[in-house]
Amino acid sequence: MTTGENARGPHSDFVTALVNAAVVAAEDKLGGDTVVLDLRDLVDSFDALVVASGRNDRQVRAIAEEVERLVEMALDLKPLRVEGWTSAEWIALDYGDVIVHVFDEAAREYYDLEHLWSAAPASRPVPVL
Repeated sequence: MTTGENARGPHSDFVTALVNAAVVAAEDKLGGDTVVLDLRDLVDSFDALVVASGRNDRQVRAIAEEVERLVEMALDLKPLRVEGWTSAEWIALDYGDVIVHVFDEAAREYYDLEHLWSAAPASRPVPVL
């Protein structure tokens, strides 16, 4: 399967655009190891998780800010909820169909969402500018 596909086919244009904006934002701010988990066959509440990491709290915040900026610019959409801004060890941006997680490296290793959701198809997409 290609990026963004599972047994049900490719994501909707909306989800694809949202995921791409998050991936571009992480790339722009030099985020590490950005992964997209396709959860459509595992849960009904959302379609995808985007997971990225920064080296420290400043970079984690910068990545999360850039995700917010690019998603708003591309889709005129603000997150429904944002958690973790104060400590910036793990910032979660909830866009409904897509949840973006930006971790510092230690928190990402500790929570290991890729392992938790190991049944989900994972991809490391190349950002489309």
